[in-house]
Amino acid sequence: MERTRTSETARAAENEVIKISGLTKRYGEKTTVDHLDLTVCRGEIFGLLGPNGAGKTTTTLMLTGLTEPTEGSAVIGGLDCVRDTMRVKKIVGYMPDNVGFYGDLTARENLRFTAALNAIDKKTGEERMEELLYRVGLEKAGDQKVGTYSRGMRQRLGVADVLMKDPEVIVMDEPTLGIDPEGMRELLLLIRDLAKRESRTILISSHQLYQIQQICDRVGLFVAGKLVACGTVEELAEQTRRDSRCLTEVRVRDPDEGFGEMLRALDGVCSVGREGGRYLVGSEQDIANRLAEAVLANGYTLVSLAPCGDSLDEIYRRYFEKAGHEDDSSNRKSKRFISRNR
Repeated sequence: MERTRTSETARAAENEVIKISGLTKRYGEKTTVDHLDLTVCRGEIFGLLGPNGAGKTTTTLMLTGLTEPTEGSAVIGGLDCVRDTMRVKKIVGYMPDNVGFYGDLTARENLRFTAALNAIDKKTGEERMEELLYRVGLEKAGDQKVGTYSRGMRQRLGVADVLMKDPEVIVMDEPTLGIDPEGMRELLLLIRDLAKRESRTILISSHQLYQIQQICDRVGLFVAGKLVACGTVEELAEQTRRDSRCLTEVRVRDPDEGFGEMLRALDGVCSVGREGGRYLVGSEQDIANRLAEAVLANGYTLVSLAPCGDSLDEIYRRYFEKAGHEDDSSNRKSKRFISRNR
């Protein structure tokens, strides 16, 4: 039995591609990243989620060797991100939020330049370039100057550029920012394909909740430099339901002024709020059946009734409140961040 547990532990360790322990970054008195502990496994898409200023970009910069941590460690593929920076860069591809290309060069010319920078021989570089342009849907626009590209096209070219050196790990900072819905859908499918078909490990830093929820295997929620929660969306939703008051969303057809009062009068209801056409009912226990019966008994037509907490924006809001930062300036940022994604 002991030998079995030891072998399982060894296999789990071999599967760990990114290992972060106590990673901290301070700028003077300000702590941007505060003792971050995180493990990301091979072939996993992990999302670092939080508003601007939460510490996401600083974390990605430390992982890619572009800034040094104040304390703690980060290891990628068994290589220390500080002591083995050059070797780490060979296995990690970094895609910033605004990918830099030479606008007066074509896509093919930009990719050839990347191949030369990474000492890729000409034959391999040409073959890889054509394959990648096809994969990202830019083969017909490959001889077009990048300065004429839309942002979505530039982001897809950014993926091709990152893949030119065939990295094991890809770090993306806000990859879907400013892209139209169709371009976003195509990019998300491409990212998912890279992880699942090619077993590449992908770390995405983003504030776009819905996109993260679509493609990430697990997410980490950042609040003021701290990782306050980590897991699948389903795990985080279950945790918030256990740790906080039940919140149920109720929608009815043509609610009148008395509907809210009727809800407040029900046994077990602690609070009733309204956001547009939806009523949010707070209770210490699950009273969904009681709510449904009361709505129908009072002559209202029930449109929908569902527990809150399963969407990523609601999960983030609850974890933020749990962290106790209601009066912090970053809380105001977070509320704006959440409202934009509703």
